[in-house]
Amino acid sequence: MGIRPKKLANKFKICANTLRNYETKGLIPPAERSVNGYRMYTELHEAYLACIQALAPAFGMEVTTEVMHSLQKNELDDALWIIREREVMLHREKASLDQLVRELNLYTNENQTYDLNQRFRIHEVSRRTGIPKSAIRYWEKCGLFTAERDPDNEYRLYNEGHLLKIKMIQVLQNSVYSEETVSLKQLIAHVEIQNIMHAMKLVESIRIYQHKTIKLQMRGIYFLYRLIQAVPQMQSRFSPG
Repeated sequence: MGIRPKKLANKFKICANTLRNYETKGLIPPAERSVNGYRMYTELHEAYLACIQALAPAFGMEVTTEVMHSLQKNELDDALWIIREREVMLHREKASLDQLVRELNLYTNENQTYDLNQRFRIHEVSRRTGIPKSAIRYWEKCGLFTAERDPDNEYRLYNEGHLLKIKMIQVLQNSVYSEETVSLKQLIAHVEIQNIMHAMKLVESIRIYQHKTIKLQMRGIYFLYRLIQAVPQMQSRFSPG
């Protein structure tokens, strides 16, 4: 017996319109129809919805949509590689954060502070951080930091404090939009660079966020595995060899 839209929507704490939108956008298979034309959903739809709700907080709705579309087209390998790419990104961001911690520890152990007098042009900042100049300009436009201007030619000028903030933002570059990531970026914007302990505390908050994210990713992958097991043609392709 099929499941009516309202009952399914209530189970996943979404509205019936969201359910229909998911179907229209190809995130879940088309609903079956009863003899009187009503949509009727199945346990397979439940597996899809559970997977969507587990993947979205960990990987974002855009990635989740890509994965669901790949599954709908029976392109299992593509779906798995999409997920793996995001896992690799998180690992790289953790490595960048670890390097930032080592840098801050060096300053702490030697009782140093960041030199705010030395100036760098934007191309030098891009070279040192690996961040495109367009992204640096965009982050400044968003109010995450404010570069000085050369009085002679109005070129942007950055100091070591700006470099530290850019490195912190870089770690969150691919993070899923949430209240937590917005809050972390606001903290980066207002961090007192000369206060190394303040910066260390903020970096630790970012580390905690990364730990949460990897747990969310693992949960999302678990529900993706469950969905694959629920679809016979995908299940057979998922078996090694």
